[in-house]
Amino acid sequence: MNTPARDSLDDRDTVLIIDDSPEILGIANELLKHDYRIKAANGGEKGLRLAAAEPRPDIILLDILMPDMNGHDVCRQLKANAATRDIPVIFLTAMSNDADEEAGFALGAVDYIIKPISGPILLTRVKTQLALKHAADFIRDKNDFLVGEVSKRTRELEFIQDVTILALAS
Repeated sequence: MNTPARDSLDDRDTVLIIDDSPEILGIANELLKHDYRIKAANGGEKGLRLAAAEPRPDIILLDILMPDMNGHDVCRQLKANAATRDIPVIFLTAMSNDADEEAGFALGAVDYIIKPISGPILLTRVKTQLALKHAADFIRDKNDFLVGEVSKRTRELEFIQDVTILALAS
């Protein structure tokens, strides 16, 4: 998977925050804006549009309880779309029981942060998940390269085999 070129003026990772609460959008923006580029959406539909638009976010903070489309539905759609499936999703929600957390992980979320937001915890978890994403992207890129190299070598061996067979036959 090739990652798109970043804006040369700002090579920071992009965090997409999807939450219907202006207060949470403001708090998360304030906590993260010094280290990351921020995109914000106040609903699920808008969040899906921003997630699919270039440049794609590097990580998504997603509320579950929203009026237009709940976070579970947003996460399902993100994970079903080839363009957004590898973007890590952290649920940022007031839903605090174990069943809610299990449901979030079952949908493909990488983490689950319960409101009210703790600044240091949010920053640490975002940083950790981004480091994991960058490592996975690196491995995916190396794997793609190696698959290409194996294919190239296989074609070369087939050519050599064909030439050898022709030489022996003549």
